[in-house]
Formats: sequence, structure tokens, C-alpha cells
Amino acid sequence: MADLPPPPPPPPEDYDLDILPPPPPPPVDYDMSALPPPPPPPQDDFQAPLPPPDDFQAPLPPPDDFQAPVPPPDYDLDSEPPPPPPQVLSESAGGGDPRASLTDMGQRARSRESDTASLSSRRSTWSSTSQHKGPRRPPSRQSLASTPPAGERRGPGGVVLQRQVSSASMAAYTQPFMLSEEAQGASSLYGTMSKAARKAAKTQRQPYQNAETYGTIRRGNAGMNRYDLHDHKSGSSSSRDVRNLQWDELGRLSRNSLHSVSNGSQMTLSGSDLAPIPQEEAGQQDFLTRLKPVPRLVSEEGVGMAGERVTITDALSNVDVLDDLPLPDQQPVIEAQACSVVYTANFDTNFEDRMAYVTGVAKYMEEAATHAELNKLLEEGENHAVMLYTWRCCSRAIPQPKSNEQPNRVEIYEKTVKVLSDEVKKLTKFMNFQRKAIDVFCNQIKRLCHQEKRKDFVSEAYLLTLGKFINMFAVLDELKNMKSSVKNDYSTYRRAAQFLKVMSDTQSLQESQNLSMFLATQNKIRDTLKEKLTAIPSYEDLLCDVVNISVHMFENRMYLTPKEKQMLVKVMGFGLFLIDSDICNINKLDQKKKIKLDKIDKIFKNLEVVPLFGDMQIAPFNYIKRSKNFDAKMWPLCSASTTSPQADLMCHLPRIRDEHIKYISELARYSNEVITTYKETARTDAENKDIADLALRGLQLLSEWTSVVTELYSWKLLHPTDHHSNNQCPADAEEYERATRYNYTDEEKFALIEVIAMIKGLQVLMARMETVFLDSIRRNIYQEMQDFVQLTLRDPLRKAIKNKKELLRTILVSVRETSADWVKGMEPPDDPALKGKKDPDNGFEIKVLRRNVGPSSTQLYMVRTMLESLISDKSGGKKTLRKELDGQHLCQIDEFHKTSFFWTYLLNFSETLQFCCDLSQLWYREFYLEMTMGRRIQFPIEMSMPWILTDHILRTKDASMMECVLYPLDLYNDSAYYALTQFRKQFLYDEIEAEVNLCFDQFVFKLSEQIFAYYKHLAGSILLDKRFRSECSLHNMRIHYPPANRYDTLLKQRHVQLLGRSIDLNKLICQRINSSMHKSLEVAIARFEGADITSVVELEGLIEVNKLTHKLLSQLLVLDDFDAQLREANHNVLAPYGRTTLHVFWELNYDFLPNYCYNAATNRFVKAPVTTFAQPVQRDKPPNVAPYMVWGSKALNVAFNTIYSQYSGFLGPPHLRSIVRVLGYQGIAVVMQELLEIIHSLIQGNIHQFTKTLLQAMPKQCKLPRYDYGSPGVLGYYHAQLNDIVQYPDARTDLFHHFRELGNALLFCLLVEQSLTQEEVCDLLQAAPFQNILPRPYCKEGEKPETKQKRLEAKYAPLQIVSNIERLGTAKQAMIAREGDLLTRERLCCGLSIFEVILTRIQTFLEDPIWHGSPPANGVMNVDECTEFHRLWSALQFVMCIPVGANNFTVEQLFGEGLNWAGCCMIVLLGQQRRFEALDFCYHVLRVQKVDGKDEAVKGIQLKRMCDRIRRFQVLNSQIFAVLNKYLKTSDPDNLPVEHVRCFQPPIHQSLANQTYQRPDHLR
Repeated sequence: MADLPPPPPPPPEDYDLDILPPPPPPPVDYDMSALPPPPPPPQDDFQAPLPPPDDFQAPLPPPDDFQAPVPPPDYDLDSEPPPPPPQVLSESAGGGDPRASLTDMGQRARSRESDTASLSSRRSTWSSTSQHKGPRRPPSRQSLASTPPAGERRGPGGVVLQRQVSSASMAAYTQPFMLSEEAQGASSLYGTMSKAARKAAKTQRQPYQNAETYGTIRRGNAGMNRYDLHDHKSGSSSSRDVRNLQWDELGRLSRNSLHSVSNGSQMTLSGSDLAPIPQEEAGQQDFLTRLKPVPRLVSEEGVGMAGERVTITDALSNVDVLDDLPLPDQQPVIEAQACSVVYTANFDTNFEDRMAYVTGVAKYMEEAATHAELNKLLEEGENHAVMLYTWRCCSRAIPQPKSNEQPNRVEIYEKTVKVLSDEVKKLTKFMNFQRKAIDVFCNQIKRLCHQEKRKDFVSEAYLLTLGKFINMFAVLDELKNMKSSVKNDYSTYRRAAQFLKVMSDTQSLQESQNLSMFLATQNKIRDTLKEKLTAIPSYEDLLCDVVNISVHMFENRMYLTPKEKQMLVKVMGFGLFLIDSDICNINKLDQKKKIKLDKIDKIFKNLEVVPLFGDMQIAPFNYIKRSKNFDAKMWPLCSASTTSPQADLMCHLPRIRDEHIKYISELARYSNEVITTYKETARTDAENKDIADLALRGLQLLSEWTSVVTELYSWKLLHPTDHHSNNQCPADAEEYERATRYNYTDEEKFALIEVIAMIKGLQVLMARMETVFLDSIRRNIYQEMQDFVQLTLRDPLRKAIKNKKELLRTILVSVRETSADWVKGMEPPDDPALKGKKDPDNGFEIKVLRRNVGPSSTQLYMVRTMLESLISDKSGGKKTLRKELDGQHLCQIDEFHKTSFFWTYLLNFSETLQFCCDLSQLWYREFYLEMTMGRRIQFPIEMSMPWILTDHILRTKDASMMECVLYPLDLYNDSAYYALTQFRKQFLYDEIEAEVNLCFDQFVFKLSEQIFAYYKHLAGSILLDKRFRSECSLHNMRIHYPPANRYDTLLKQRHVQLLGRSIDLNKLICQRINSSMHKSLEVAIARFEGADITSVVELEGLIEVNKLTHKLLSQLLVLDDFDAQLREANHNVLAPYGRTTLHVFWELNYDFLPNYCYNAATNRFVKAPVTTFAQPVQRDKPPNVAPYMVWGSKALNVAFNTIYSQYSGFLGPPHLRSIVRVLGYQGIAVVMQELLEIIHSLIQGNIHQFTKTLLQAMPKQCKLPRYDYGSPGVLGYYHAQLNDIVQYPDARTDLFHHFRELGNALLFCLLVEQSLTQEEVCDLLQAAPFQNILPRPYCKEGEKPETKQKRLEAKYAPLQIVSNIERLGTAKQAMIAREGDLLTRERLCCGLSIFEVILTRIQTFLEDPIWHGSPPANGVMNVDECTEFHRLWSALQFVMCIPVGANNFTVEQLFGEGLNWAGCCMIVLLGQQRRFEALDFCYHVLRVQKVDGKDEAVKGIQLKRMCDRIRRFQVLNSQIFAVLNKYLKTSDPDNLPVEHVRCFQPPIHQSLANQTYQRPDHLR
């Protein structure tokens, strides 16, 4: 070893293990053709290498000013060995001969390569787990524990040399020595990175430096010794190797290799001392190139000093670049540990390295060999148990011949034999195995029960292995008894084989007969084992020891996984059954105090049922009941009828909660300390011990909680409920359904969920700290073992040597030589204790190393076994070794023995953590599937325990449990992991996967539905009128808000791990919520379509509640735009009109126009009392949906229905405002256009026809009677003249109905525009502050309005949209802002009026001559002629004004004011308003009646009543004319059109026609 280069010194104590990468993977997939041939191993006849070629040049010497780099100041090098000095290869160094220099260099390289080979072969022995990321130390004596097989060569120091080593492995070890100073860049001496250096690296945005073979990271600015290997060829390793670096002639790293190294590997070089990477190779370096260079604050001497300051611009730019960093989402952790496929190294050698510990006691080495064989049998037995448990019946799927004459009978039997032959071979192997295992077990019992051996010491581990055999026999026997499908399949095979005469020879027939009898005989394994044991003398003594050690370990909790605990209980029960026989009575053994039945009775009562295998369970006390000498009096607790505490989870829950809170509080303290604090020095021994104890305590708690869950589940399976005990359980429920679905109360389900959540949650926390735990565990175990072996055992060893106790000395020396790791590789020769002398007065110092490595499994077994022999009561001699030790030393050895029991579990922390949290048993149901006898292929998810618990949370909507809803689903992960790793059955995994697919779909569906219903309920509660809520409270009717729930945590889950899949739960829920939102909007529109037009107010409310729901959900979900969803539900994506627009028009056309009457006093339309003028309206029935689809809950539905019922029965401003807001401009335009079509059809259709008919019935002339006739005479005259009109039968029905439709359409257009104007005014008022439209400020005396106005403008300047966008935005944005501002300003200022356009369009419909009549005969106007429309309307108005009887409906009641609006509108548009007002019949009657004031009955018409009605109609007409003229702008004198006035000669009476006119002044 002297000629080997020294390994790198150990790293400093301030590195952080959390960020170190794993070691490079072994080169398994390299292209071997691309690798250079490995160098041959050293031979005795080794020859010097060939001389170099002639053109060889020696390497350049280092520059004159070369200085060794100074180590970084943050390391303390006093305690570390100095690095080797730089090796400079020059002619002077090699005696002036470059050839000799090259030869020396080649020898050194081969020496390093040989050392590399040996180190590579031992690398797996150095590390304790594959996930260890800490630095590795050189091997010690305790790790060199393998004996080379024959034919292997040994190197210096007995190191085993490999025959061949790959170049990649060589590069991995020699890389630290091969890198030049330039290539090393900023690497340190130790290959580690302190936290300070990492912070600096993060600041410069540089990736971590080269990953060494030790799994560490090298830092910069401290050069490493360079070995220039001139014979190293560039590109010798594979392109996939992380060490794919190219070297130039001087041994420096080529810049061309940077890109290939940085892609996909963990090794990246710092670019501080290298030239920039070319642009074409710097695609991934874009992030780094955006950073500004940060100046170094180190002087030439390497001492920190105040250097150049970083500018604020560069610093801010570096901070801005951080925005581009992809950071992991901060989602809450509410799921279990992800189950991923990882490589876990198994360092349990099963005692294969036992021969390496030649210093151990030979007896225990032999016991280790026996252990190895027994462990192999146990593993094989586990495989057979898996085979039996997962056996599915094949014979049911195979067709059976129905008769002997069936033609394909032979073919069926041949296929049967072919299918089942492999399965039968497994059964044959199983039969042979159980026979062999029983023989081996009985031989071991017989050997240990020999009279000479009974006094010998039998180790605890050996007794425990025998107990595992007893457990294996019990499991295999119960599995064989349970699986009737095995017997059925074999019977089918045997029948077919006998028919085909496959088993023709005697041996095959005998073997078949034996297998048939073996499978058919119940309890065959158990009875055979007991029969053979009873033939062994004193076998009960050894089995008592096995039972007692099981009781001892159970009571002292010397187990860690739940399986081990349950195995101990099964060993007690089955062991006592094997002991009890005709020749041995367990009751007498209790009296002899060989066993303590009272303790076992208590254990069996507390644990009535234990899992046997999978979902099979067994009551251990049943073994006692079946024993030959069972006496119930000896088992008072188990014989009692009280329920076991195992069945009551609620009694365990408070304790589990307290333990969980206390532990996670302490764990959080260490976790926060690791994350947030930085310590310059490594942890002390006390700190490592505390963390190791914390890890052990956590594993014990997890194991205990898992045991509680699995034991409760087993008890429930063995005690199913029935319809008498549970009313919800049907009488015909299946056995498994009664054991799972109906066997748990709600409280028990919640308790189960809570405990499972605590188990899985703590598993996540502990897995996160695995690196910290493993580091402290290994250091603590190493420290405790070495301190105990090197320090604690010194005094017992000194006394043993002094007192010449040779056996004690031999064992103590064997313990020390087996496990001691001395400072200099050997025990101090001058130790006084080795000579039996006391230490000198000044003491004898022994320095114990501190390493990060634990003992091997064989090493730990040897040490514990030898120490156990010292403290055991049995030693094989007359005097036990226990009495030769002092009490103090005895206590120390006993304490070490107890403590070291858990070390094996702690060293395999990851695997132990998985086993302690395994709840896969809660899914498996092979036993119950077997019981169905083929009726069930698989049980539905309603009977599956994981889904039962998940669905219970969703069904109860318990807020405290909602965050735990993902933990029961992790039971599928456990089951799938167990199916793949333990059972290794693909079909089981496929069944689990199929159930997970179904359950997760159900889970997402139900959860999405709940979330939507919750937020819909919340939105509805927010929008519910507060006064209405308070009034309901006064009447003891409370409408509650939804109880707060924790859905927000679930909605943040972006990567839920389930069966190896990463599921974006947020996205899935988002898709469902979008669907529910769309459906909710469709329901709202469908409800509107199923009701009349007055329900438009409710539609607007439903849209608002959905909009608020969308807003609340959008805080957690990325939902589709609400307006887009509304357009889609409204079918308004591509069409110019949607469902709401169509239904509004449909209602207007078929219900509103023909059936509603307008009342100007209330500004409402009400339904007419008589609706026989139009056909009944047929509407679709509203959909029947869940309450949450409407307003959110049943109570809210009732409340809102009550509120909106007040808007039914009339159409007024609220409805019109809702129509405006719901339809929008586009919908209003569509409705207006359709209404114009209706008006057009009315005017030019029915009204035109009626007008034409009625004008023929009108008198040719109807003059205005003189006042002299009096009002009765005038009324009588008109009644006589208009008698045909009055008696016209269709006037009061169809004609008035058509005019009502026309008037309602006009009124609807007018009122819609008014509502639209109000909405626009509100928009303008709200937009005013953003458009610099400010109110005029109030000014006191002496204040200038201009100053205050400017102050207000300056105050609100940041709100000005246009100016700000023009200043900060782009040109396109500024243009859009200006156009939007202009549109808003001109919205109402341009004087546009919809109603004016409507009137103008209607005016074009009145071009027919019938409306205007014949030209006037006098050339001016028609006075007495009845040819124009206003004369017809006067006649119709006369009919309207005739009073009706008390029991009859008036015209107003039947048709409303729409009738008047229709006539007046047509009169105005025809330009006949003035003539109508002057020549109207009713107005003339009213004027005459005002003069004479008479009140008479004329032809049954009361004059006074009629005049009152005429007066009301006159006022109404005046109002209508005023409104129409306002929109037609005829009242504005500035806008009056220019009139062409003609002057006519005034008419002259005939009596004066012949007289000559003379001026008055001439008459005088």
C-alpha cells in the first residue's frame, strides 16, 4: 500500500449532506467497444512499458511563480492530514531521462488503477444504503469482511484485486487526481461544499461543481494536486458517462466537452476560469448569460478583502432573473409518501461473509451458518405462502366434458393437463418443501435438545429463528386448509391425467396419491410437525424457551414492525399447542414455572385476533382450545365473555393523538433546525444520539399505530355484523360486506381515517428527514459500538487477563477484534489493559474515531451473540460467565445488548419505515373471494375498505376530515406496492389498478360536485336579501350559511401520487366544475324557458349567483371565462341571438302582446282578465335537478322562489331592466327587429283589412253639430251616425285586440329604451372619474373655482385611462383606449334614440292611400268627410267611451292603454293629430257638455259617465301625443321642418256672397 497514492482526506465537518448528489451509477450500459482495454493485473514477471515514440515531448514544467493554492478560510485544517505536495513531472525530477519519467508515471498509474479496482469492489461494503449522500471513508477492519474465493489474487495488505476494471470505474476514482488546475476551477481539497459556498454559487447562478465518486461536490479556489497523465486518451469513455471529459495534451479539460457534460449529468464545471461557451452550444446557458458578473472579493494571496462593489443595476438585474426560475409549487402536503421505484441496496448478506470474522468464536460462526440455511428455508416458505394465498381457481374456467361420448373430450383433457401442469408442479414443490422444512426443524430441535446440549447457551436470535419456523408452519397449514380451489384444481388435473394416462409409472402415481392425500387432509402440516416433535425427548423445554423469548420480546417491545409483533403472538399460541400432548401438559409446565400462562392469557385477551396472512386472521387462543389438556380455569381472561380492547379503537385514539402531537412537535424542532440553521461544526455525539433515538421512537410509534389499525381490521373480519346488530345491514348481505361495509360505526370510520392520516402524515415527515436520520444513526451506532468496544470493555478485559479467566478473555478479545476500528488500523500495543495492569496516573488515552458508517449484519450478529453469551444464565459449563463479571460491567453489557437490538432496523431506515406504515392488508380479500366459491370474481368498491373510508368523508362532508380524504386512497398504493414487491402477482396489481381507476373517478366526481354545491350555496347565501333573512329569523325560520369547509387545501393539489401516477387533482376538479357551471347555467336558462317573460328577473338572479360562484371558485381554480360559458349555455357562440333572446321574443309574440294590458299609472303590464283572443301558450317543463343546481340548497330555493314570486303576474321596470341586462345590445336589436316585423304584419294585415271594412261602414259625412242642439242632442246625433260602428261585432274583440298588440309592441320598445338609457347613465357616471369628468367643486367666498378644479384634476390624474396608457402603453393600446373613451363619451351625447327609429320605420308602413283618404274637395282639408284614419279612430274611440254595465269589463280592463297608444301613434305618424283633436266626435260631445252641463240618458248611455270617460281618454291621448312628438322632435321649434304655407281666401256665406264689401270708414 506504500506505493499507492493516498486517498483524499476526510471532508470538513461543516458540509451539508442534504444537497449532495448520489455517487455516479455503475457503467452497466456502456459500449464496451468504445472503452479501452483494461490494464492487466500486476504480475510477478512485470515488465516495464515500451518506450515512448520519438515525437514524444515531456510535459511543460509549471511556471516559476507557481504557488500551491491556499485552502479556503472557512475550513479548519488543523485536524486534517495535509494534502500531498504537487507532483511536477520534469526531466530534473526523473534524473534527466524522460523515458524513466514516463516509466515511473506508468507504474504510478497502474498502482492507482489496482487500488481503484480494489476500492471499486469494496464500495458497496463501505456505504450503508444506496441513498447515502455523505462522504465515504476508507475501509476499516470491520468493513473488510469477505474472503476471496479460490483463484483470486491479493494485492498489498491482502486486498482482493479484481481481474478487470472498467475505464469508467477507473476514471471515477482517479478523476480527482487527473483534473488540472484550470479544469478544477473552483474546487476544494475535500470535494465538499459548505453552505457559505453554496450561497455564493446560488448568487452567481452557477450549478454545483463536479460530482466525485464519493458522492460529494468539489468547491472552487483551492487547487488539487495534479497528476498529468500524458497517456490518457480523450474520448475513451462512453458518451453517456458523466465523466465524458476531453483532455488536451497538457492534461487540461477541453472546453469542447463542457456542453456534453452539462447536459443530463450531475457534473458541471464552473465557468469562472474558462472561456465563454460558443453561442451554438449555449442553448441551456441562456439563464446564466443573463446574469451580471459579480467581482471576486479575494486578493492574490487568497485572503478576503474589500473589493469592487456591485452596482445597484447589476444587483437588481440579477434579482430580476430569479423570476425565470421554475420553483416548485407550495401545495399543502395532505397525502402520503409517494411510492416510487427506487434502488435500495440490501446489505444483509445472510451470513455469507461469516468466514471473514475468523477472530470470532467458532461456535457462533457455525450457528451463523445454520442461520443462513434456516433463513433460506424461511424465504422459500414465504414464497409458497404467497403461492397459496394468491391461488385463483382455474378449474371453474376450464370446460368439463358433459358425457363420455363427447367428441372433443380428449382435446379438453389435453388442454386441461397443459394448463394445470405448471400449477401442479408448484403444489408438488410445496409438499416436498413442507416435508423438508419439518425435517430440518425437527433435526435442529433434536440437536439442541440433546442432553449435553441443553445446558449450552442458545442465542436469542437463534430462538427467534425457530419461532419464525413455527409461525411459518402455522401460516402454511392454515392456507392449505383454506384454499379449496387448490384441491379442486388438482382434482381436475388428476382426472384429466388419469384419462390420458399421463401418470403411467409407479413413481408418478405414488407422488400423485401423496399429493392428493396431502391436500385433502386438514391440518396435515400441523399434525405431522407435532407427531415428529413428540418423538424428540425434552423437545418441550426448547419450545418453552421459544415461547418464553416470544413473551419476553412482546412485553419489552423488542420488535419494530407490526408483522413481528403479530408473529410473536402466533408463536405463543402455536408453540403451546405443539408442546401440549399426552406426554407433556402445559398446565404442569406452568406450575413448574417453565412458562407463565397468566402472562400469555393477558396477551391473548388484549390481542384476540391477529392477521395470519393477507386478509386471513386467526385467534391464537383457538390453538389453546384445540390442545389436548385445555383447562378453561387456567385462562380466566380469554374464557371471559368481555370484549377485547382490540375491538375498541376509540379507547386508543386519545393516546395516539397525544403521542402524535408530542412527536411531531419534537420532530419539527429538529426539522426546522436542519433547514434554517447552519452550524460550523458537525453534530456532537449527544446530538446524534438524540436524533437516532428520535428516529427509533418515530418508527415505534408508527408500528404501534399501524398495529392498532390492522388488529382492529382483523377483529372486525372475524366478527362480522348482521341485520340484528345493525339495522342498515340487509338480511341477504354477503359475508365480506357484513365484515367491512356495515361493520363500522361512523365514529369508528372517522377514528380509522384519523389514525391512517397520522400514520401516513408522519411517514412523509420522517421520509423527508431520511438523510439527516441516516447520517446521525450511522454516526451514533458507530460511536456507541466503538466506545463500548474500545473503552467500556477495557476494564472487563483487564480484569479477565489479570484473574486469568481465559474463556472470558477470549470472548472479549473476539468482540474487540471483530468490531473495533482503531485509529492506526491496529490495537494500541502499549495498552496496559492488555497486560492486566491498571492505567498510569496520568491515564492512558485512546482516541476513538468518528465515522459515518455502521456495522454489517454479520458483524452486528457476532458481537451481540458473543456479548449475550456473557450475560446469559446458560453457558455450557458448571459456572456461567455471568458470575465472572462485575455488576457494573454486567449492566453495561446488558444495556448495550438491548440497545443494539434495534440497530439493524435503524440502518435499514427506509425499508423499516415502509414496513411500519404498511396498511395493504386493508384491501386484500383473497380469503373472502375463496369463500364465494366463484360467485364473485371481485367485490364492488362499496365493500372495499379504502373506498368506504374515502366515501365516508365525502358523504358526511366533515370539515375536519376533508383534508384527510387522500390518505385512505394511499391504501391502494400500499396494496399495489405489496402486490409487486411481496406477492409479485401482476393480476393482483391489475385488479388494484382497475379499482383505483373506478374509485378515483368516483372520488373526483363526488368531490367536484360537493365543491360546486358548497360554493353555490355560499354565493346564494351572500346574495340573499339581508332584510328577508332577518324577517325569516323573526319568524323562527333560519337560513344558514354553509358550514366552513377546507376545500381550498384539496384544490391546491397539483400532483397527487397514486400508483406511480402524478395526478393534477386541481385540473380534474376544474374540468368537472366547468361542466357543473355549464349545466347550472343551462338549468337557469331552461327554467326561464319553462316560465313566462316575468321570470326574466329570476333568470338574472340565477346568472348573478352563478357568476359569484364562478368568482369564488376562480380564486382556487383556473376556470373557463364566465361570459364564454354563458354564451355556450345560451347557444350564443356563433349565432347572433341565444336561447334567452329567442324565448323573450317567443314570449312577447305569443303571450305578452296578445294577453297583457298596459297601465300608465303603475307603468306596468298586467295580464288581461280575458285571454280568449289568443291561443293558450305551451311551454317546456322546467328540468328537475338537484337543489344546488338552482340556488345552492333547498332552503335558498324556497327563499328565492318566495322573493321572485313577487315579480310574477306583471311586467314592469324591474323586468325591463333585467331584459336589458340579460339580452344586451345584440339581443335587444334582434327583439326590436322582430317586433317591427310583427307591427308591419299587423298594420298591413289585420288592421288594414279592418280599416278598409270599417271605412265603408262609416257615414260619408259627419258634421260637428251646433252647440244649440245641446249635449244630449249631439250624443244622439253621433250615436245615430255611428250606429253601424257601434254595432259592429268584431270591433270590441278582434279589432281592439290587434290594436292592443300594436300598442304593446310600441310600449315595450319605448320602455326598453328607457331602461337601457338608465343603465347607460349608470355606466357613464361610473366611468366619469376615469375620463377626467369631475363635478364642479363647492367654493366658499373668495375661493377660485379654477384652483380647486385643477387640484381635483391633479388628485385624480392617476385614474385617467387614456393619458396613462398613452404614456406607459404601446401605440395599439393607446389607440384602443382612445376609441373606448370616445365611444363612452358619445354614448348618449349624439342623441340617438331607438324608439325614434322604430317610429320612423313604422311610418314607412303607413303609405297605403287608405290611411290618408281621398283628397279634400275644398283643396284644404276634409272636415265633414269620413275618409281619413283619424275619423275612423274617432268612431272607435266613441265606442270605447260608451260606459259598460257593472258586471262587464271595460275596454281598459280588456285591452289596456296599448289600444290608445296604437291609434294615437298611427294618427301622429299619419300627420293627423291636429285634425283629430279638432274634429274628434267625443271631444265635441265633451266640449258641448261642459257648456250646458246636462246629464241625461241617451239611448241607454249615461251622458255624465260617458263624458268622464271621454275626459280620461282625452288626457291619455294628450300624454301619448306629447311622448310621440318628443321622440319625433316635432315639439322642438329649432328642429321643426320648413313648411310651405299657402294663403287661402276665407270662406264667405252664401247670404253675403252678392253684397259688396265696403270699408267701415267709407260707411260714415
